[in-house]
Amino acid sequence: MKTQPTLNASFVRSLLQPAALAVLGLATMLASMTAAQNPQESDYYRIVTFQPPLGEVIEASGFQLMDDGSMAVCSRRGDIFRIEKPFADEVTADQFSVFTRGLHEPLSLAAKDGWLYATQRPELTRMRDEDGDGVADVFETVGDGWGVSADYHEYAFGSKFDADGNIVITLCLTGSFNSNVLYRGWAVKVTPDGETLPYCSGVRSPGGVGADAKGRLYYTDNQGPWNGTCGLKPLIQNKFVGHPGGFRWYEQAESVMGKKPEEPVSGSRLHTEADRIPELSMPTVLFPYNKMGKSASGIACDTTGGKFGPFQDQLFVADQSASTIMRVSLEEVNGHVQGACFPFRKGFASGNVGVEMTPQGSLFVGGTNRGWGSVGNRPFAIERLDWTGKLPFEILAMRIKPDGFELEFTKPVDPKTAQDLAGYDLQTYTYEYRSQYGSPEVDHTKPTIKSATVSDDNLKVRLQIDGMQRGHVHELISKQIRSQEGLPLLHPEAYYTASYLAK
Repeated sequence: MKTQPTLNASFVRSLLQPAALAVLGLATMLASMTAAQNPQESDYYRIVTFQPPLGEVIEASGFQLMDDGSMAVCSRRGDIFRIEKPFADEVTADQFSVFTRGLHEPLSLAAKDGWLYATQRPELTRMRDEDGDGVADVFETVGDGWGVSADYHEYAFGSKFDADGNIVITLCLTGSFNSNVLYRGWAVKVTPDGETLPYCSGVRSPGGVGADAKGRLYYTDNQGPWNGTCGLKPLIQNKFVGHPGGFRWYEQAESVMGKKPEEPVSGSRLHTEADRIPELSMPTVLFPYNKMGKSASGIACDTTGGKFGPFQDQLFVADQSASTIMRVSLEEVNGHVQGACFPFRKGFASGNVGVEMTPQGSLFVGGTNRGWGSVGNRPFAIERLDWTGKLPFEILAMRIKPDGFELEFTKPVDPKTAQDLAGYDLQTYTYEYRSQYGSPEVDHTKPTIKSATVSDDNLKVRLQIDGMQRGHVHELISKQIRSQEGLPLLHPEAYYTASYLAK
């Protein structure tokens, strides 16, 4: 009986191997091409998560880079730690040491002349280590000219020093609606000689204070009464930023601030009230609710000269609820600073609060979710965001023009996709300015984009638009634009707050 011939297994593998390798190579190439055409945030900005010492709970709320190269970080729980070698590729628990404990909810740090300054709930305090053992042993009250009660909501966030040596502190209302003790719902200025002076009124629930590259000061306020959504607002001496809950303290502040502004009309629109009330400042940027987050917090400015990527002089704003960092480009229009916000980086471990941009080009991010929920599910976190050196394809800036907008990009665009009007989706809306908690989007409009003109260097696109709306967020989604390399925008969403229209 005949038997069927058998094939040697190794012989079969030798026959199949070239084909298999070819298939594997094709699959790898396709996967690489797919990744290249679908870039991820992590390709450009890497999150490094620190591991605090076992048993320590560091609800990081503020940072300060020290003269010796260490990073000071304060915790809502009253502690300040120092991190040695904070820029190391590998970060371990033994890099942490305790600088002090027992403060009352410190949320911000600053440094000057060898002192570390902490803004805590009842006062601005400075401290230093005089005996060189790494622990603070001298403490001095610098300013405490505001009232404090037992209400949980009375947070205090401080700035860094301004050019004149002042620190500006935003004082949260008692709850969302009231001001039960002195200057709650205000910003105050602590001068170099320790005097506390009223600075501006109308604060509701601040989440951070920061300056832009020109030294102009801003704070973040959160959705609630008289705040339809979260926003970045200017801090300007003698101005009113929107919430009238602290008007009662104008009696104490009149020698500095002047007379109390008129009461705003609930249910109106912010830009119409600003035309009626001279002291009322329009917001710099509104962060559309849910689309950009729910609780704006810390502010940092990129003054690193390109060490953090292509976003020199732009602001980076944290959101606690969404566990994200947002990006803000600014311009001056009719004497008012306004601009656009863009998504930037998600995926942080906890609810982002404090942020610190360092000269080395790293953004330190502190998180906590106690009392509030956050997308990042850890109860606290200390993280560092580093640029990988790769250039993302992004809308670098969105600037208002008398008849539309100019978009600037980080890389040259493909003119065909940039000129296609069907690739843009533009709408506008605003929010009610009212005493109730928050507001839905209202007054929606649909402007018409008439043309899209690409600049000679392919880095800018000029959109001619009919139907621009003062006081509205202009939401632009540009999903079809491609770079000359065929890349889509890493973030196609842009939100411009037109507090004023260009003339």
